[in-house]
Amino acid sequence: MTRPGSMPSYPFTALVGADELTTALVLSAIAPEIGGVLVRGEKGTAKSTAVRALSSVLPEQHVARDCRFGCDPERSEDCPDGPHSGPSTTRPARLVELPVGATEDRVVGSLDLRRALGEGEATYQPGLLAEAHRGILYVDEVNLLHDHLVDVLLDAAAMGRNTVERDGVSISHPARITLVGTMNPEEGELRPQLLDRFGLTVHVAASRDPHERAEVVRRRLDSDADPVGFAARFAESEAELTQRLATAREAVRHVRLDAGTLQTIARVCAGFDVDGMRADIVTARTAAAHAAWQGRESVTRADIRAAALLSLPHRRRRAPFDAPGLDEDLLDRLLDEEPEDDPPGGGEAPDDGDGDDPQDTPPQDRPTGQDGRSSTTDGPTSPPRGNSADPDPASSSTEQEVSSDREGPPSPESGPEETDDSAPTGGMAAPVGTASAEQPYRARRLELAGVGAGPSGRRSPALTPRGRTVGVHPTGQEPAGSPVHLTATLRASAARRATGLGPARVTGADLRHAVTRGREANLVLLAVDASGSMAARKRMSEVKTAVLSLLLDAYQRRDRVGLITFRGTGAEVALPPTSSVDAAAARLADLPHGGRTPLAEGLSEVARVVARERVRDRTQRALVVIVTDGRATAGTDALVRAQRIADAWGSTAETVVVDCESGRFRMGLAADLAGRMGAEHIPLEQVAASGLVEIVTDRTSPRRSAA
Repeated sequence: MTRPGSMPSYPFTALVGADELTTALVLSAIAPEIGGVLVRGEKGTAKSTAVRALSSVLPEQHVARDCRFGCDPERSEDCPDGPHSGPSTTRPARLVELPVGATEDRVVGSLDLRRALGEGEATYQPGLLAEAHRGILYVDEVNLLHDHLVDVLLDAAAMGRNTVERDGVSISHPARITLVGTMNPEEGELRPQLLDRFGLTVHVAASRDPHERAEVVRRRLDSDADPVGFAARFAESEAELTQRLATAREAVRHVRLDAGTLQTIARVCAGFDVDGMRADIVTARTAAAHAAWQGRESVTRADIRAAALLSLPHRRRRAPFDAPGLDEDLLDRLLDEEPEDDPPGGGEAPDDGDGDDPQDTPPQDRPTGQDGRSSTTDGPTSPPRGNSADPDPASSSTEQEVSSDREGPPSPESGPEETDDSAPTGGMAAPVGTASAEQPYRARRLELAGVGAGPSGRRSPALTPRGRTVGVHPTGQEPAGSPVHLTATLRASAARRATGLGPARVTGADLRHAVTRGREANLVLLAVDASGSMAARKRMSEVKTAVLSLLLDAYQRRDRVGLITFRGTGAEVALPPTSSVDAAAARLADLPHGGRTPLAEGLSEVARVVARERVRDRTQRALVVIVTDGRATAGTDALVRAQRIADAWGSTAETVVVDCESGRFRMGLAADLAGRMGAEHIPLEQVAASGLVEIVTDRTSPRRSAA
């Protein structure tokens, strides 16, 4: 379905190799009360294309002509503009896209300032939730959206209403939306509480089948070359899908969920040890939608299985390091604990398969294009899932210890003998090894002194677009995104009129914007000497554990952590600044150590990363923690080059040098390095795995700064 004058969207039935994604979208469209879909996956996997294509196959809607919220005139929805008794009209189902930079008043609606200030009327101006009522609200990169906005969206999706109590406005209007969010996990995760609020989740990955990939490319090229002609090829299958969706929407109200079916759903959810009851409710609603989609009047084992594969994986994640996924063998065992009763009416069930084989569903039930290929809108086939039966060791250890209140593991009393990386190697490569991290621990909050102006987060005090009002900006001097301070604006207007200047109404010059103080996100960059002189294995194990613990804390508080290592003849960014715990665990697992100490190269790489991050966001404050013994043995004049870089460090970043030199006779090279950089020098005796976090906290706490 294409709006007049616009280019046709990519046909939904032309999608190839996205069975699980298209199934989740269809089921959510059949029953919006499921709570929406979260689509996770790598870039370039047609996430956005599929969502936009869905809107074109949704049935047209009857709407009350004079309703600001697009209500159904045949349904009582407790609308502020109701009751609806006048003429109605039809319109296509809406797809409303929410930009990452949207403000809360744009999402939920707010006081119409033009009418309030110009005419003195307190009138509600509907937001995006009102516009998306009975349609799709699409949030691309939902993991980059501020948490409070995600909360608002998920509340509306779950309740079907939007309630506004702000700026003198008190209103509640229907907001039955199909919420779809997409995200790339490498760019950061959603909190478990927010993950749980999404009804269904899908992990999308590009196919590795050359024939399927070639077909994707062929269709994409054909669509780009002739969008109208390509859409016409699939017009018949699109119309069939639209009709099937309309039929399923009516049928889902009459699907039977008997006591035995609910018992099976409860057994499955309890067997996977999910928290709360939302999983049971969502699974039941999804199973009913799947039954209606397959033309059944009651829910079968296949419907429950298909629903569980979509509703449970993201609810099993107890900690950020836990890998998403579902053990399908366990699911089948839980489903088979009690034999399923024969479907009503006798005979075989319409679909007795487990959903793993696309041939289980008759071809006529799978919408196809004119070339006869399946459109992937049927039940799940072979979704790429993680296997929780064989979890990653880091994942299981995190689940055991993430809730611990201890400050960290005990400091080690001994470790491997220190290797002198300055000794000749006789032409042979220096030994290289790897160390594994211990169980991460709860870190104290990392809080920079002073008031920053960085991106909104949960860490250090800062002036942000959202927070507690601490003052006002005169008009023309406000930073971007500053909310209007209504009281201060009216006060300024009254003061001006008292002097007899200007018109009696509020003017643009009277506007005042709030100065709000909240918290910002920070960057903690650890630069670690991974050479042989660092008593390799035990020391690196402590460092890895500290980094994972800092990252876990950053995940919870929306901070970012990065890791640079230097060894051998150069330095590398082992962990680019990130808040993605999945990426962190993967990068840190095989971090090598051994070889000479390229200190100068390490310091240069740190300076480059800090400069690059400052260009990306000049307001984000950073703290660099350099873990080294101060030796420089790689290349000619290594120590001189390192000292020259340290002398030029200046105000590159707030820095701490952790001195790892040990033994009875010490050269004091790390202390000299700290002095040249204007950094704080911390002896290793004060550091263990937990000590790195304590150093960062002590270095940046307001109490220490005041002292």
